[in-house]
Amino acid sequence: MRRNVNNRRPTNKDQKFAEFQKRIGFVFNDETLLKQAFTHSSYVNEHRRKPYEDNERLEFLGDAVLELTISRYLFNKYPMMSEGELTKMRAAIVCEPSLVEFANELSFGELVLLGKGEEMTGGRERPALLADVFEAFIGAMYLDLGIDTVVQFLNAVVFPKINEGAFSHVMDYKSQLQELVQRDGAGQLEYKIQHERGPAHNREFVSQVSLNGEPLGTGTGKSKKEAEQRAAQLALASLKQ
Repeated sequence: MRRNVNNRRPTNKDQKFAEFQKRIGFVFNDETLLKQAFTHSSYVNEHRRKPYEDNERLEFLGDAVLELTISRYLFNKYPMMSEGELTKMRAAIVCEPSLVEFANELSFGELVLLGKGEEMTGGRERPALLADVFEAFIGAMYLDLGIDTVVQFLNAVVFPKINEGAFSHVMDYKSQLQELVQRDGAGQLEYKIQHERGPAHNREFVSQVSLNGEPLGTGTGKSKKEAEQRAAQLALASLKQ
């Protein structure tokens, strides 16, 4: 009697992928693509008799999709931000440490299909591998569910972190403050150096930023620019409270 391959019993891996899709709230039409996103080349090398594909091509595609979707989000969210600042912000979001953080929050490491050698050397927790898997997953989601679904996924996983200021360390605080003030139509910002102190080789500047004449923040720095940035940072913190 021929066995119907479509009625095969689900494996532990199948169950894990089913639980993962339930957890993230997105179900793939083609689960083969989903599994490919989590398939490392070492696994393919050890299973040559079976038609497995690794995630490297999906990673290539996912990298481009991430750049596009995050660029569009930043472009719309920060209309006053310069091209250089947008580039720095995007780079901070799609860099390896950030992608690893996103992957770890969703326990991607538990799903990765690895060869025995890679498994024994800690590949499941290797940052570069996890970052690659996250990009491959985005590529698979784009192919199977479309770019709108990718944006929905990022809206749950990545965009809230942008809104919370997780990547603001690479941003220009003066631009952020200007953005906030212009968005709310609150008025005119003005920066003034209030003090200069210390010897010439170790000068310190004190800057105050005001909105319509009302002080918002005072900062110190080794240069006028640094003092103004610090004042803007403190003003932003004060306005967001």
